Amino acid sequence: MPELPEVETTVRGLARVLAGRRLTRVEARRADLRRAFPEDLGQRLTGAKVMDVGRRAKFGLIATDRGDTLVFHLGMSGHWRIDPGEVDRHDHLLVETDEGRRLALNDARRFGSVDLLSTDALGEWPPIAALGPDALGPDLDARWFRRRFEGRRAPVKALLLDQRIIAGLGNIYACEALHRAAIHPARAAGSISLRRLDRLAAAIPEVLDEAVAAGGSSLRDFVSPDGTLGYFSARFDVYGREGRACACGGRVKRIVQGGRSTFYCPRCQR
Repeated sequence: MPELPEVETTVRGLARVLAGRRLTRVEARRADLRRAFPEDLGQRLTGAKVMDVGRRAKFGLIATDRGDTLVFHLGMSGHWRIDPGEVDRHDHLLVETDEGRRLALNDARRFGSVDLLSTDALGEWPPIAALGPDALGPDLDARWFRRRFEGRRAPVKALLLDQRIIAGLGNIYACEALHRAAIHPARAAGSISLRRLDRLAAAIPEVLDEAVAAGGSSLRDFVSPDGTLGYFSARFDVYGREGRACACGGRVKRIVQGGRSTFYCPRCQR
């Protein structure tokens, strides 16, 4: 599933084509993805000017001068294609601009979503209103984590994946950040020292920034809008590396937490 770096890579690619452009065609080519497309999507967006392209957690945001924001989620397999040579059967939303550019939202598994909301009410929309601070935001430091984790006996990785606590962090990058911070993923969150939390607070934006710079991690279906593959997966320290050597000399192990694979090194993560 595309995580924060993949969504950030996507919106940066879209911004280069959409920002400041007027939309001349917006067409939903089927009735739904994970849920129905807005019935008036084409009517409300055709002729609108794109004022901003951004991100909130794992949601992409395309704001227009009509006071509407198109909100998309890539789900399991979604990705945008810029200027595709031909329309693919999985291109479920087509957008064209006054510059003659075409964008297609491709989603073979159709677990993604597209919504159209009033920009002023975006923060009140339940999926966004429920989110905690962004994983790349300025608020995350050791004392912030201590306040959120105080008294919590749940595994630290489970809390890192709770979007109500920290928004945008997913399974891959939680594994990588915990490894860099030398914290065992099953450790009770409330038992982690301030010193270790300081390492975690530094590791999360560090690994996310590196992944964004690398264009994300191309696992399964994800590609950036220009069709290139992210290469951060070649730099994973633990994710997907069960049985392979850690830099400390230990061996990476895999456990299952909350139905998801967790990769860590039992030698250096305590």
